[in-house]
Amino acid sequence: MSSTLSLRTGQFSDKGRKDINQDFHGLCIPDEPLLSTKGSAIALADGISSSAVSHIASAAAIRTFLDDYYCTSEAWTVKTSAQRVLEATNSWLYAQTRNSQYRYDRDRGYVCTLSALIIKSTSAHIFHVGDSRIYRLRDSRLEQLTDDHRIVVTQDTHYLARALGVSPQLDIDYQCLAVKAGDVFVLATDGVYEFVSARFMVDIINEAGEELDAAARRIAEQAFTSGSTDNLTIQIARIDSLPDGTAGEHRQQWLDLPPAPVLQPRMVFDGYRIIREIHGNSRSHIYLAEDVDSTTPVAIKIPSVDLRGDPAYLERFMLEEWIARRINSAHVLKPSTLNRQRSALYVVTEYIEGQTLAQWMIDNPAPDIETVRGIVEQIARGLLAFHRMEMLHQDLRPNNIMIDSAGTVKIIDFGATRVAGLVESETTMMQPHILGTAQYTAPEYFLGEAGTPCADLFSLGVIAYQMLCGRLPYGAEVAKTRTKAAQRKLRYASVLDEHREIPAWIDPALAKAVHPDPNKRYQELSEFIHDLRHPNSTLLGKGSPPLIERNPLVFWQALSFCLSLLVLLLLSTSTLVK
Repeated sequence: MSSTLSLRTGQFSDKGRKDINQDFHGLCIPDEPLLSTKGSAIALADGISSSAVSHIASAAAIRTFLDDYYCTSEAWTVKTSAQRVLEATNSWLYAQTRNSQYRYDRDRGYVCTLSALIIKSTSAHIFHVGDSRIYRLRDSRLEQLTDDHRIVVTQDTHYLARALGVSPQLDIDYQCLAVKAGDVFVLATDGVYEFVSARFMVDIINEAGEELDAAARRIAEQAFTSGSTDNLTIQIARIDSLPDGTAGEHRQQWLDLPPAPVLQPRMVFDGYRIIREIHGNSRSHIYLAEDVDSTTPVAIKIPSVDLRGDPAYLERFMLEEWIARRINSAHVLKPSTLNRQRSALYVVTEYIEGQTLAQWMIDNPAPDIETVRGIVEQIARGLLAFHRMEMLHQDLRPNNIMIDSAGTVKIIDFGATRVAGLVESETTMMQPHILGTAQYTAPEYFLGEAGTPCADLFSLGVIAYQMLCGRLPYGAEVAKTRTKAAQRKLRYASVLDEHREIPAWIDPALAKAVHPDPNKRYQELSEFIHDLRHPNSTLLGKGSPPLIERNPLVFWQALSFCLSLLVLLLLSTSTLVK
């Protein structure tokens, strides 16, 4: 199996018996790194005969889809990227109709169908609205993958139930399916598929070999010969090879570099003068350095000597820089601009003059509630920057949070970060579920479940709790719970005590943020932040849950015991009466 995705394509479009061609089609097979991170895209749009401007809508839909999709973040999943682009395109087309003479007749406005196929790694992602079709040819069997959004009134009368530009909201079908080498995908408008049999298409494609353009032309010509009165457009894509699941070519370049040497003060390395070591542990070493050209202070992070033979570790190590370059937040560590050729594996970031939150808590064992709120709010803003890019930090803890001399809080160390767009690209090199520190890791990770933004929120809740009282809400018990039953037995310890003046309504907010069940936590960071400043009436006045919720077994045992006593009492009463 090849290390990259390889496609062979063919296309044909003609106006047929109509005066103009209202269809529009296109494809993009980018070079690396976009081929690995975004995949190859094929799209087809079909105008509607009732509209004189539908061909403009078709052309705009395909151009914007193919252009804008590749401008979305590589961190996003295919589904998120494509749907956001299509929603924006739909809004633009709808606005064009509303601002034209066709605003009272949507069937005459800027409307078209769209079917798009994105092949990334070993998956095909299908987006569809309208009545053009996408088929898959496998083992000489042609399978229709899309449904026609068409309402049939009579044999000769029908209309589209869904299309781009018809309404301000877009209802688009999406599906993802696994592919294998040799699969052939066919995109066709109704002017083709209604007049050509599936058997004919299969035979022509199988006979075509490498000449898929010729196959597309022959199928369209057959539709014309068979009496098609519509435009004729067909696209064919054959998968020749798929990635083997190892690191993408763009990240493989990192692994080809040698690890950075152990750095020493005063030495010059790749244009940086090393000043001193800031921090070192079993996983990495961080040095304060100065850019020789600009005299700008920077931090250089090099991989641990003991782990330099571990490709998965090295990939995660270099992925930190990739992640940092895609997040723009004042509360997330910024990468340094690299103007020189890199000779080894290392990461260069801004230097933060300050201390970790862990050290800050040692220095400030009893901070006031407003200071805690301010720090938590800044951390939340940093987390939101991750979540908007479909990333989970997964290792939020006091040692991974810095507070600079101006009081700005920054999240650092992205070695455990999960990137949704990369997870769907590769399998064999991806990180295990638990890479964070056990005391701050959400309980669902210990069950082998994938994380959600609620997992990062749990970690933030634990940090807020610890800042207020110096303890952890469940002690060290969370890491020991490997079943849902065990997690239901976890008991939250109130943050309130006689030594600190903490508003009582803060406690239920923290309890909800660190609930063992992610479905019972806040679903948005903003909700948690709001409740740290404003009493939430829905949380106030709630006592401990009833025994049947806290421990069903004990509840039923107690009930059975009481019933047994009642039966004995009744028996004894009956004996006395006799």
